[in-house]
Amino acid sequence: AKARRTTGGRPQQRRGGGRSTSELVVGRNPVYEALREGVPASTLYVQQFIDNDERVREALQLAAERGGINLMEAPRPELDRMTNGLNHQGLVLQVPPYEYAHPEDLVAAAHDEGTDPLIVALDGVTDPRNLGAVVRSVSAFGGHGVVVPERRAAGMTAGAWKTSAGTAARTPVARATNLTRALEQYQKAGITVVGLAADGEAELGDLAALDGPVVIVVGSEGKGLSRLVGETCDFRVRIPMPGGAESLNAGVAAGIVLYEAARRRS
Repeated sequence: AKARRTTGGRPQQRRGGGRSTSELVVGRNPVYEALREGVPASTLYVQQFIDNDERVREALQLAAERGGINLMEAPRPELDRMTNGLNHQGLVLQVPPYEYAHPEDLVAAAHDEGTDPLIVALDGVTDPRNLGAVVRSVSAFGGHGVVVPERRAAGMTAGAWKTSAGTAARTPVARATNLTRALEQYQKAGITVVGLAADGEAELGDLAALDGPVVIVVGSEGKGLSRLVGETCDFRVRIPMPGGAESLNAGVAAGIVLYEAARRRS
């Protein structure tokens, strides 16, 4: 990244890592919480002749205050059909498809800022709440985004948006068709790939690579890094845990490493 800044070059920006499908949030409390937490929404469906309790009124008020959300009245059979018979309690919120970035866009964003890339990649993390927590940590510590695999991985659902506490609106999530290949492309661009592993060869505090361009790879809490991803990493590091815990969830582990990276860069 420093060499590119010196020569005035920059990577070609590739827009678009695909779109997710639209999602429905179902039920009075879930709909209210989603609206309150700023989850993107396109349409709020309200059952005809609904029992207008406090939660319904609050949801309608939030939708009106946010603006840009269509309010549609629908008969109960139509809502039953939309939700495949779930207990919607007369409220259904439609969340539009998420626009994923391309992994190379995150490097381009760092170059535009004149800083070294600081990216988190998730390997085998399937809980959207963990993804949301990682997005929140990346935003808090000045990272440039999160990369997730296209398959068998958590995506930017309403649950992830809620856990991110609004930071998903300004922190991009990129989707990679093949995570190993995406990491190899980062390496070709001069970025160090660091995997977190309980049996890592080095401790976090001894890793000098956090000072420069780096991708931090976090595996699932149960299985850790997959074999191919682990073999691709330039370094495998461990977080010392004097308390004796066997592992940390993805959100906590990413937050610790991002804090260490931010501290060294300040």
